[in-house]
Amino acid sequence: MWKQTTITLRPRPRGFHLVTEELLAALPELSTCRVGLLHLWLQHTSASLTVNENADGAVRRDFERFFNRLVPQGEKGYEHDYEGPDDLPAHFKASLLGCQLSLPVRDGTLALGVWQGIYLGEHREHGGARRVLATLHGQAI
Repeated sequence: MWKQTTITLRPRPRGFHLVTEELLAALPELSTCRVGLLHLWLQHTSASLTVNENADGAVRRDFERFFNRLVPQGEKGYEHDYEGPDDLPAHFKASLLGCQLSLPVRDGTLALGVWQGIYLGEHREHGGARRVLATLHGQAI
């Protein structure tokens, strides 16, 4: 089985956001897959996808603080500044974290660990809606 769809995630403020349920709600065909892979490709250069802690929101807030220290806004000496002071740092953060995930599918659901969830890293102040190209490949139930 192959299935590909574009999912539009609702706009979010800058920060790290748990989007697992929003993605799963847009993929009803996942429930028909016995074993396979779900590949998620974020079609943006100023946001990211990663997997991490899904229970404690403090982890996502600490991610934001860490990456803001790692890639501070307003550094002098960069050329790309015409889209605003948050744009180039957003590109750096997106490259560090990445824009894609390959996730295992087992018995009609993602085979994530108990404490794992999918994060959208929104690295712009006002990034807007974000598109994710989801490709499911696997064996049907």
